Amino acid sequence: MTTAPDVAIVGVGATDYYKRGRSWPRTIPDLAGEAIINACDEAGLSVTDIDGFAYYSGAGAGYVDKMDTAEFMETLGIPEVTFTAALTAGGGGAAGSIGLARAAILAGDANVVVTVMALQQNPHSRLGAVGAAAAPNPTNSFLQPAGLAGPGHSMSVLTRRHMHDYGTRREAFAEIAVSQRQNALNRPKAIFKDQPITTEDYFDARMIAEPLCLLDFCLETDGAIAVITTSLERARDLKQKPVPVIAAAHGGSRDWGRAFGWFGMPQETFASSGHAPVAQHLYRRAGVGPEDIDVALLYDHFSPMVLMQLEDYGFCKKGEGGPFVESGAIRYRGGSLPVNTHGGQLSEAYIIGMTHIKEGIEQMRGTAINQVQGAELALCTGGPAHIPVSGLILGKAL
Repeated sequence: MTTAPDVAIVGVGATDYYKRGRSWPRTIPDLAGEAIINACDEAGLSVTDIDGFAYYSGAGAGYVDKMDTAEFMETLGIPEVTFTAALTAGGGGAAGSIGLARAAILAGDANVVVTVMALQQNPHSRLGAVGAAAAPNPTNSFLQPAGLAGPGHSMSVLTRRHMHDYGTRREAFAEIAVSQRQNALNRPKAIFKDQPITTEDYFDARMIAEPLCLLDFCLETDGAIAVITTSLERARDLKQKPVPVIAAAHGGSRDWGRAFGWFGMPQETFASSGHAPVAQHLYRRAGVGPEDIDVALLYDHFSPMVLMQLEDYGFCKKGEGGPFVESGAIRYRGGSLPVNTHGGQLSEAYIIGMTHIKEGIEQMRGTAINQVQGAELALCTGGPAHIPVSGLILGKAL
């Protein structure tokens, strides 16, 4: 039996998605502002109703630009806010930011809280080369000489360990890439909506950080998405059917810690997504288990991290993610657990986790393009990344 909800998502807005750098001369405030206005319009709210901001990634838009509450207030005409806060670290907080909004509402600190992420990359702030661009310090002095110049290089180390420990094959990563590309083909905003791929295409793709090839890497895109959360009581009077927040959790264990930014994890944690403790808290708070989830929107900056999250969230046993994926279980059509029905960050767009929350909302409203029939619970995740990582369970629209 699920936990009775107390807050709900009432609006979601997005910009177009652009290939990296092609949103110029637009700016971060412009992109984020459009997404916020669109979310308010969808909810039937005025931007002046917003009195709270719940960010993640330290309110960062990527690793260089920042989003600023005062700037949003000035540009959008918001007269006063009573709450503004951000989860630390990076994309691992995407799902948890909705929990931060919920906390503010339940504490009486705010009534209408917006979570927004905007991303605009340029030659000086490419996420794929952030490790090489960082100033030397004790941690980077270990990573950089080893050639770990970006997240992809670091993820390749975790991936190779999973393959070594459990016999995981690249065929499993190919299945993730191919199935998610298939899900993106009918989506008007998807970057790869017109480019299907096959397993043969996957194995023909150029290697970037062995065993990860080009098709294992997420997109580098520009754009913004905003989500509005309010009390369930107020939500019932608004334009859209409210999507209840069943549970949210963020954090992680010390064993995962700085994750692929330091490689200090013990063996049982090393080849993982770092989500196992968060998953336990999330299911307990929701009053459900993995068998109750109907659709999973799993943070997919790299395809092997989808596989490892499937294990950490209990959809299969530890080390069995490869055979589970290869069986076709995650396919939208014919799978037992449809995963990333929007194409994910591998094929639709990379807005640091927010596309997954948007898709979760649409699945629970019954309006998704690749709708999972009869879906009543959606799991959305943030990370794997530096702590915090996070999870969110949404319920069917009321």
